[in-house]
Amino acid sequence: MNKRCLEILESSKKYGWVLEPESKEIMRLCGLATTRFAWLRSPADVEKARGGISFPAIAKVVSPEIMHKSESGGIATGIMSDDEVAKAFSDLSGLKGFAGIIVEEMASGAEVIIGGKKDPQFGKVAMIGIGGTSVEIYRDVAMRLAPVSHKESMAAIESLRGIELLRGHRGRPRVDLEALAGFFSLFSRSFVGLGDGVESIDLNPVICNGDRMIIADARIIF
Repeated sequence: MNKRCLEILESSKKYGWVLEPESKEIMRLCGLATTRFAWLRSPADVEKARGGISFPAIAKVVSPEIMHKSESGGIATGIMSDDEVAKAFSDLSGLKGFAGIIVEEMASGAEVIIGGKKDPQFGKVAMIGIGGTSVEIYRDVAMRLAPVSHKESMAAIESLRGIELLRGHRGRPRVDLEALAGFFSLFSRSFVGLGDGVESIDLNPVICNGDRMIIADARIIF
């Protein structure tokens, strides 16, 4: 395992989970792309360059006490200027456990959910499904024992009822399913490689457009 991954995991154990910007850093170190983002921890950081983040952008609270940001009013969308970044920082700074905000570019494409969990009977299991808000309603997901081979990843994707949404149904962004299978397979190997201390990983959504797969939100739980 990468030394930096170990450092993040060790320092995060006191929270029981890994904060979003550090979860994304781990995913990047595993070779999985994420949206470009900046973690702004103080008003002084807001005054600095945002690291090439383009507008429109989204701002999300970073707090070890807030795992579900949308339910806590911890998200500001449609940010179009540096002044609005500063306003989002000020507006979110009153939330419990505030440790800054993450500002990231908005990506477009088909949404999938990818995750992993440690099952008491089967061990580590990886999951892929149609993402976004619909995942909680339709539960259109496929699960495989991790690590998952490329061939098994393709079979999992092709088993989804909503696969036509990934094939460009009615003008939707078309997804390169072979590239998505490679992404899912790499994720599953990374999940295993992070060790038994990691109970679950949730990537929702992963934005897919052509052969580009970009993690927009990530959560690692011990």
